[in-house]
Amino acid sequence: MQKQVLHQPANQRGMPAVLVHCNFRSPRFNEELEEFRLLCASAGVRAAAVITGTRQIPDARFFVGSGKILEITAAVKEHGAELIIFNHELSPAQERNVEKECGCRVVDRIGLILDIFAQRARSYEGKLQVELAQLQRLATRLVRGWTHLERQRGGIGLRGPGETQLEIDRRLIGRRIKTINERLEKVRRQRRQSRRQRGRTGTPLVSLVGYTNAGKSTLFNRLSGAEVFVADQLFATLDPTLRRIRVPPERRVILSD
Repeated sequence: MQKQVLHQPANQRGMPAVLVHCNFRSPRFNEELEEFRLLCASAGVRAAAVITGTRQIPDARFFVGSGKILEITAAVKEHGAELIIFNHELSPAQERNVEKECGCRVVDRIGLILDIFAQRARSYEGKLQVELAQLQRLATRLVRGWTHLERQRGGIGLRGPGETQLEIDRRLIGRRIKTINERLEKVRRQRRQSRRQRGRTGTPLVSLVGYTNAGKSTLFNRLSGAEVFVADQLFATLDPTLRRIRVPPERRVILSD
């Protein structure tokens, strides 16, 4: 396991974090380190240190080896990091174990991407979709995180306080998920109606498709004269934008970013 200290400008802002990346022989677990750095920068994270290493398979308890947790803990203390970010998907138990050992909040790759989505979403539908994804993920982790208290389940007088709180949390999250799904369905009906109306006009729809930060919004602005937000960041724009443009010979099309 190697630790790389990143020397940042003194005036650089952002939450200080220790980044953790592992190389595996199996492509099932591998992610790109450079893309991970860009994701963290897009989320507003200041990388205080990057810890890398190589493993055969993830450790069941910590994802990384138990001995390497000491390196992460030392880096957290040395740099005053407020966050540990893994470039991999962790189980709820792995997140809790690392947090307990290192005394620092832990976020995995999926949590990081959802956080970026939450920052970038601007439309009503986009915000609902991001919140729904976050709640569904939280619900899964909430259930798994409280399973040790479910053993207290029993008859009247035997119900444990942990289970009572778990049921309250489940119910609140469930209600919010139901509400969001109902609102999203209304938005989908409106979108279907808009698509039918466009279909009646016979105007072709041209969509720009590509990987994040490939230049789609830049090309969209150049072709349409629009001013869609453009930045050299991953997931800089999430919400779709439509514009009518003319293409030779005098053909009208709808361009979608």
